[in-house]
Amino acid sequence: MTSTNLATSSFVAQLKEQIEYPNGGVLSKVLLKDNNCQYTLFCLAGGTEISEHTATRNATINVIEGKGILTLEGEDITLEPGVFVFMPAHAPHALKTEENLAFLLTLSETK
Repeated sequence: MTSTNLATSSFVAQLKEQIEYPNGGVLSKVLLKDNNCQYTLFCLAGGTEISEHTATRNATINVIEGKGILTLEGEDITLEPGVFVFMPAHAPHALKTEENLAFLLTLSETK
């Protein structure tokens, strides 16, 4: 489930139509990227855990469907449809899904 569209023109995607859940683990699809941002759709099977890690770029999470718990800098945040989270670069975070979970992750350059 990977395809990348370079941002050279306008782009439209119906996110719910792009969602595909794996039997286990994570499927990700880079929808669009340019010199400053990368927009990736993440689809995680229920019961998936991603251990604590950091990223070198700022990130946002926009939850589309499902439920999970994001632990961000030691604080548990319930991920459910409509939740928006900003994560600064280098912030430790981990994730556990309670059911299938889909979200749009945007990585952006820090300046």
